[in-house]
Amino acid sequence: MKKAKAATHSSSGKRAVAKRKKTPKTKTVVAYVASVPKPARAVFIKLRATIRSAVPRTATEVISYQIPAFKDERVLVWFAAFSNHCSLFPTNAVIEKFADQLQAFSTSKGTVHFPLDKPLPVALIKKMVKARVTEDRARH
Repeated sequence: MKKAKAATHSSSGKRAVAKRKKTPKTKTVVAYVASVPKPARAVFIKLRATIRSAVPRTATEVISYQIPAFKDERVLVWFAAFSNHCSLFPTNAVIEKFADQLQAFSTSKGTVHFPLDKPLPVALIKKMVKARVTEDRARH
């Protein structure tokens, strides 16, 4: 299926077609880590190691929705780096379960933002990831 091209109108009223720039797709977690801006890289690497320590040994890293994730039959959690924070995507149910402990962080449906200028809450992240693994195992 082809992507639609954005149409614009020139001053003469003729319709011109503007091509959208394609964002290069990240194919590996290693490539994703290399693309993370330096200010976020250390926090992102620590987040990645923290998640790795909490998922089952059989879990593998994959790229899903253009961001890294840990998968064990199904995706357990996603994680990503941005210019001013790193995010964990453990599902909305997990975020609701830990709402009291997440009050100091920005959250939205399914996402927790960890600012780069504050210490990463390693113990809390491990608890959340383990809760997500338990949730996944209970469903399947």
